Amino acid sequence: MNMSTKLIIVESPTKAKTISKFVGSGYKVESSFGHVRDLPKSKLGIDVENNFEPQYVIPRKIQPRVTALKKIAAKADEVILATDEDREGEAIAWHLVTALKLKNDSDKPIKRIVFHEITKTAIKNALDNPRTIFQNLVNAQQARRVLDRLVGYQLSPFLWKKVVRGLSAGRVQSAAMRLIAAREEEINKFKSYEYWTIEAKLETEKREILEASLSKIGDESVPKLGIGTETEAQKILSDLKDANYKIENIERNETKKNPYPPFITSTLQQTASRHFGFSAKRTMMIAQSLYEGGHITYMRTDSVNLSKEALVASTEWIKAHLPEEYQIPPKNYENKSRLAQEAHEAIRPTDPNLAPEEWDDSRKSKLDKDQEKLYSLIWRRFIASQLPHAKLDATKIEVRATAGKNNYILAANGNILRFDGFLKIWPIKMEEKILPELTKDDPVSLIEVTPTQHFTEPPPRYNEASLIKTLEKYGIGRPSTYAPIISVIQNRNYVEKIQGRLQPTEIGLLVDKVLKENFPEIVDLDFTAKMENELDEIAEDKKQWQEVIREFYEPFSVHLKQKYEEVSKKEIAEEKTDQKCELCGKDMIIKFGRFGKFMACSGFPECKNTKNLKDPPKPIGLKCPKCGEGDVIERRVSRKGRARGKIFWGCNRYPDCDYASWTNPLNPEEKKPLEIEALEPKTTATIEEDSE
Repeated sequence: MNMSTKLIIVESPTKAKTISKFVGSGYKVESSFGHVRDLPKSKLGIDVENNFEPQYVIPRKIQPRVTALKKIAAKADEVILATDEDREGEAIAWHLVTALKLKNDSDKPIKRIVFHEITKTAIKNALDNPRTIFQNLVNAQQARRVLDRLVGYQLSPFLWKKVVRGLSAGRVQSAAMRLIAAREEEINKFKSYEYWTIEAKLETEKREILEASLSKIGDESVPKLGIGTETEAQKILSDLKDANYKIENIERNETKKNPYPPFITSTLQQTASRHFGFSAKRTMMIAQSLYEGGHITYMRTDSVNLSKEALVASTEWIKAHLPEEYQIPPKNYENKSRLAQEAHEAIRPTDPNLAPEEWDDSRKSKLDKDQEKLYSLIWRRFIASQLPHAKLDATKIEVRATAGKNNYILAANGNILRFDGFLKIWPIKMEEKILPELTKDDPVSLIEVTPTQHFTEPPPRYNEASLIKTLEKYGIGRPSTYAPIISVIQNRNYVEKIQGRLQPTEIGLLVDKVLKENFPEIVDLDFTAKMENELDEIAEDKKQWQEVIREFYEPFSVHLKQKYEEVSKKEIAEEKTDQKCELCGKDMIIKFGRFGKFMACSGFPECKNTKNLKDPPKPIGLKCPKCGEGDVIERRVSRKGRARGKIFWGCNRYPDCDYASWTNPLNPEEKKPLEIEALEPKTTATIEEDSE
């Protein structure tokens, strides 16, 4: 490297490779491979007696890279730190200064540049407008890291001692676990109630069919849960069979369906989960590869703001490809979050003119199937955000049924899509229902009336999309943390993903119970959200980071010491049984391990007798379709590999009969594909699916 060379340092080799295409020969672009300094793994690494000073170290595996960067930086005329524009990126830039022993002087300046897309224009603008490292952003990242280390490193040993070795606790993850456990409590307490609905098929004078549902009995609306008993339903049914029918009222209204704003991190994760079955972690990995390849803007953002350049480009594409009725003035959206940074942008394509279906083969060859899917989703969402609303004609027809002194109202609702607007680009198909042309007092005749029995169902367990939406609602976590939160609670075996839903394990529920009863502030949603807000205030330079840590840590450490003395492991993690150990005769007890309950001898360690406590497979009430002798039972496969947590159905005569199916034989529709194909302009998704 000659003395006129400027060194640009980024986090990843892919990002370095893309940026190299946009800078001249006077630049050398290198990557740090992520963080170059972190807290040590072998100890707390925080001096709680000295203003919570972090004791950063260079991890052994990254040391060779740091040494190499030092040599390159020593020969450079100028060092430019081009890490990501968020707090994590700012902290990496700050750590690089220390790790590489960089000194900012007039002979060899250190510059910080940021950009939210990797394009030639963005890189040039960033190089023309360098800034210094924003210490308040670094402090916010340090505060989060220190807080999480204090909680994890000090609360985890408590769980080891009072529950079982190998457990761990986390500040934000424990609050997410509380949501999942609370939902499980709701499900377990839920009582199902019977209710009935009544549907009538009617015929008009023109022999057209009108289907309507019972909506009023006399002047009283049918309750939300319908009719309470079969006896009541049969009485109404008897009246309706002999009733006279005529059109009571017709309402026609034009309704609008507004386009969605462009993606932010949370909505991208939720939508990719619904459309493709992508986990939050997978979505972020794909989005990061698209960003580093120069295809989309930065993927960690909570702002729906769009740049003027992006709005101009989208307007040009719409004018070139769509009729005049789709052309409206460019539109920017308001951020819901007070803390969303307007300077940041929503997730959008770097070049809106590159519509997915217009890519040439050379561009397509650079992306894999998943990248194409996610790019298509991001591009369509961005363009659709700049299109007019869809227009629908909503029609409601009320039919009066008169049976002697009793009167009933049945209602039929229909929608007709008059103008697709943004739906032309955004992949949702409107299910239209066209009702017959009728006028008030027109007679109609009954063809058939059908009562249907229903039972109320408990709230569903969270999937990744609904959990992220709830975390965002409560202000827990930030764009960079949603995916890690969900990954951590699964990796710790606190949660299993079963058929797409997050189900707490026995050990997960126990850890949640211990934390809820003994450290309620750790799992309290309001407290966790308050801490997130304080981290944001540090980033805004409104609070001093050590003071925020002190306010949390001093009462926490006193509380922790008290709980070490008060809490008994036997009360938490052991249950008595009436069984005796067949080896030594002592009482058998139920204990907890990392993967749930098991039975063990109370004479441990002298007697090491243990037994599994797995629930036996459940029969589903169906004879084996292969052998006809056995019963089909529900099984769950191993905790490892691609089939982790997945349910299948098999014959209970195995291995004599090897019948097995991933699909429930009683309900073939229960199996859902993990992914659907890449989106076309119209898919079979319903319009309600994407309400955000």
